[in-house]
Amino acid sequence: MYEKITPPTVGSRITFKDGKPIVPDDPIIPFIRGDGTGVDIWPATEKVINAAVEKAYGGQRKINWFKVYAGDEACEVYGTYQYLPEDTLNAIKEYGIAIKGPLTTPIGGGIRSLNVALRQINDLYACVRPCRYYSGTPSPHKTPEKLDVIIYRENTEDIYLGIEWREGTEIAQKLIDILNQDLIPATPEHGSKQIRLDSGIGIKPVSKTGSQRLIRRAIERALTLPKPKQTVTLVHKGNIMKYTEGAFRDWGYELATTEFRAECITERESWILSNKEKNPDLSIEDNARMVDPGYDALTAEKKQEVCQEVEGVLNAIWETHGKGQWKDKVMVNDRIADSIFQQIQTRPDEYSILATMNLNGDYISDAAAAIVGGLGMGPGANIGDTCAVFEATHGTAPKHAGLDRINPGSVILSGVMMLEFMGWQEAADLIKKGIGDAIANRQVTYDLARLMEPRVDTPLKCSEFAQAIIDHF
Repeated sequence: MYEKITPPTVGSRITFKDGKPIVPDDPIIPFIRGDGTGVDIWPATEKVINAAVEKAYGGQRKINWFKVYAGDEACEVYGTYQYLPEDTLNAIKEYGIAIKGPLTTPIGGGIRSLNVALRQINDLYACVRPCRYYSGTPSPHKTPEKLDVIIYRENTEDIYLGIEWREGTEIAQKLIDILNQDLIPATPEHGSKQIRLDSGIGIKPVSKTGSQRLIRRAIERALTLPKPKQTVTLVHKGNIMKYTEGAFRDWGYELATTEFRAECITERESWILSNKEKNPDLSIEDNARMVDPGYDALTAEKKQEVCQEVEGVLNAIWETHGKGQWKDKVMVNDRIADSIFQQIQTRPDEYSILATMNLNGDYISDAAAAIVGGLGMGPGANIGDTCAVFEATHGTAPKHAGLDRINPGSVILSGVMMLEFMGWQEAADLIKKGIGDAIANRQVTYDLARLMEPRVDTPLKCSEFAQAIIDHF
C-alpha cells in the first residue's frame, strides 16, 4: 500500500462513526514533522504528549506514532516537487487522525498551498481555533484573561474554493461582458452597477450544506461547555453580501431552530420570551415594539411582519422555552464581522464560540490569538466527518530552524486539541496545567521572555520548555 513508509507493527486504527472518532487504547497516529522549525518543535511536542499519556493512564493507553512526509522533507524522500505524496494522503485517510508541524508554500510544482490541499482532499470542513489565555503570557491587551473563545471557521468554500480569473484574460472579459450587459441589468436590486473592464473576477461560493455542517459542529461543541459559555455567534457581513454572508447567518438560525430546537434559543427569541415573562399581560404589538426599537417608524407591512414573528415564537416555544427555561439553552446570535473585531477586545467575555465563513474566520482567529499571546500559542485543527488533522498555526520560520529556541506551544496545544478530540481529556488537562504553570513561573522561550515585564534574561530552549511543561504535571 505504501511506497516509502512503513506503519508501526503494533497499534490500531482510529475509525469514525457519524462524524465522531472511535479511538482504541493503542491508536496509530501519523505525524508530519514540518519544515523549518519543525525539526525542533515536533520532538518537543511528541515528548510532552507521550509523557502526559503515560502519567494520565499509567501504560493503559499509548500512541504509536507513524512518521509520514510533506513539504520540503517529502521532496528529499520522494523527489523534486513531491510535496504531498500519495503515501501521506493514504496514511491520513487510513488512520483517521494526524498531527503536523508548519509546512512551506511550494515554489513551482502544482500545489498552491499544502495546508489547503490537505483540507480539501480530506474534506476537513471545520477549521477550529481555540484562543484562551495562560496566566503570565505577555499580551498587548489589558485584560487578555477575559478572552476564551473557540473559532469554527468554514474550511472549504468562500475564498478557499479559489475560483478567479486574472484581469485582461479572455474569460475575465467574457464574464464582465455577460455581467454588465445581461445579468446585472436583469436584477433590479443591483441598480446601475457596472464592473470596470480592467477588473479581475472572483467567485465567492457559499452553500447551505457547507454552512450548516460547520455550524452544526459549533453548536454540538457548545452543548459540551458549562452554562455561561453556551453561546454560538454567527459572524458575517450579511448587511452587504445578503445572499452569501447573509445566507450563512440565515442558514445558521434555521439549523438552530429545527435540528437543535430543543437545545437552542436565538437572541431575538430570548427577547420575546423575556418580555412576556416580565409582563404576562404584554400585548403582541407592545412586545414587538420592545424587540424592534424602530417599530413605530416601520411601514404597516413591516410592523405586521414583526408582530407575526412575536406571535409565532410565543405559540411555538413558550411551553418548552418560556418561564426562564430558555436560560438553560444554547444561545445562538449573530454579529457583523467588522463589529466582532472590536467586541472581542472591548467585551470579550460575552463570546464563547464564533462560527464564521472562511475569510472572516482567517482574520478573526489571528486577531484573537494576538490578544492571548500570539500565533506561537495558537493551536489549530481541521476536522471532517471521517478524518481530522491537528496543526501548528504559524509559519516555518526557517532562520530559527535547528537552533532549539522556537516556542513549541502551538503544536503542543494542537496536541491538546487532538487528545480532547480523542476523548483523552485527562492527558489533555495535564498538558494545559503544565503549560500554564510553566508560563506563570516565567519558564518560557525567547519570544515570550523578551515581552515579559520584567524581561526574562535567560529564556529556555525549545526542548527545555517541553521539559518544564512535563515537570509541572
